[in-house]
Amino acid sequence: MDFVTMLCIVSERQRAMPNTTIQTAPSCFDSIDPTSLSLVQAQQHILAACPPLTQSIKRPLRDALGHILAQDIISPIQVPNHVNSAMDGYALRGEDLPNAATKNFELVGIAFAGKPFEGICGANQCVRIMTGAPMPAGTDTVVIQEQVEQLDAHAIRIGTGHRAGQNIRQAGEDIALNSVLLQAGRRLNPADLGILASIGIGEVSVYRPLRVAFFSTGDELRSIGETLAAGEVYDSNRYALYGLLKRLNFDVLDMGVVKDDPDLLEQTLKNAAANADVVLTSGGVSVGEADYIKAILNKLGQIHFWKIAIKPGRPLAMGQLDQATFFGLPGNPVAVMVTFLQLVQPALLKMAGETHPQPLLMDAICQSRLKKQPGRTEFQRGILSRTAQGQLIVEKTGYQGSGILSSMSQANCLIVLPDERDTVQAGEIVQVQPFNW
Repeated sequence: MDFVTMLCIVSERQRAMPNTTIQTAPSCFDSIDPTSLSLVQAQQHILAACPPLTQSIKRPLRDALGHILAQDIISPIQVPNHVNSAMDGYALRGEDLPNAATKNFELVGIAFAGKPFEGICGANQCVRIMTGAPMPAGTDTVVIQEQVEQLDAHAIRIGTGHRAGQNIRQAGEDIALNSVLLQAGRRLNPADLGILASIGIGEVSVYRPLRVAFFSTGDELRSIGETLAAGEVYDSNRYALYGLLKRLNFDVLDMGVVKDDPDLLEQTLKNAAANADVVLTSGGVSVGEADYIKAILNKLGQIHFWKIAIKPGRPLAMGQLDQATFFGLPGNPVAVMVTFLQLVQPALLKMAGETHPQPLLMDAICQSRLKKQPGRTEFQRGILSRTAQGQLIVEKTGYQGSGILSSMSQANCLIVLPDERDTVQAGEIVQVQPFNW
């Protein structure tokens, strides 16, 4: 029997053997699940179902950092409110500048930022001027002090190479009178506090902070300080979610760990919904026998969906509990953080009044081989850095399992691999989402 004939016989025997693979439903191991929503579809559904808050409060300027403006800020003044010097030097008339030789000027006075020169600067005269001081009458140009020769207490000499109008700031060139300085929906940052102070505003109208109640579910979870028995783990999800929520300046209500008891879960969900705008849970939204959240939510409210074509984080529930919006995240620690960042955080920011809730993406050169199959959007953890030549590069943080929380701690970004993409080779361009914590 030759080799080709032997291969044909083996092939026929294999085709005759029964298929012993069993699969009764799509699972998280499938690259394509026709019953799942794409990431874009999920984001669109979630954002459409999350109306923004309308309640606003007044905050003193120093207490407004991180809050979201509820009204446009209209400037009541112009900044600067006068033409002033941008440098320390000498103010003079631009038409008097020398063109072909040095020229002497009579020094007739001095101007400070808080004490302007009151006289008039005439032809071939100059005024010693400090940064920020109003330009003296008759002047329109400043020659910096490093380019001036001091002859004596009453005279200086200037050479060529200057132009009329140099080194001055025009009135209103930073902020114009009655201009929209900051728009509603903006999260106030440190620079915003400074610019508000520069126009004399000491109090602003901001949206009240979003109230978010959250808890973890599972009989296996223990709190810090408790002794672990076989099969038990410390609850890390609540601490990660606490950090994710607090950095967004939300009011948070930590409701602890809730056992896999339907009655207890139902009562906790009712209490959370009565005290918060958003209820957030981790665990209990997959197909396990002890995963009760989905069934209880169907009883108490309305569920929107619970399977999304992403990795990690396929199971996710979203619905309404009375007046509260509900998000049920998966239980694995990395999946909790990824689904929060991609799906929950933009929705919470929109609810809180922010007008630009989507994360920043940028391109980087991948330094690692990233294994992937088309069908789902994947978020691998990466370390973003810059080469000596200024190029952005990223490499993965090792093993990418959804339970490897250290991969999130070591990372400073997510590597975003769209659903249609397959394995990435080192040297290819990928998109990354930097962490902003």
